[in-house]
Amino acid sequence: MPKCVVVVIPKLEKVHEVLRAWEALGVPGVTMIDTIGMASLRQWVGREDLPLVPSLRSILESAETAFHHRTLFSVVPDTFDLEQLILKTEEILGPLDQPETGFLFVLPVLEVRGLRQP
Repeated sequence: MPKCVVVVIPKLEKVHEVLRAWEALGVPGVTMIDTIGMASLRQWVGREDLPLVPSLRSILESAETAFHHRTLFSVVPDTFDLEQLILKTEEILGPLDQPETGFLFVLPVLEVRGLRQP
């Protein structure tokens, strides 16, 4: 069964290194999005009663870059060596069980269309 690998990278200077490593391992393609965690957002605005809907866009647009993360995700075939991918990712980011290194999870993909084979 194909898997979706998702990693949230808090240190922006590590993103390109992770992308290069994933490409070298044969990841068929990666999508990258800008993200920000709720804890970082609350820290930035300095309050606990952050309204989620009306002003979130304006807050995100003006938030300092230091609180932004990059989230990478990719769907890999069932034959892909996930352990090697995780090990290489941790080699770059540091042990993911440590604070401020990142967050990685893997999900099963029930159906996929257009997955390019490495």
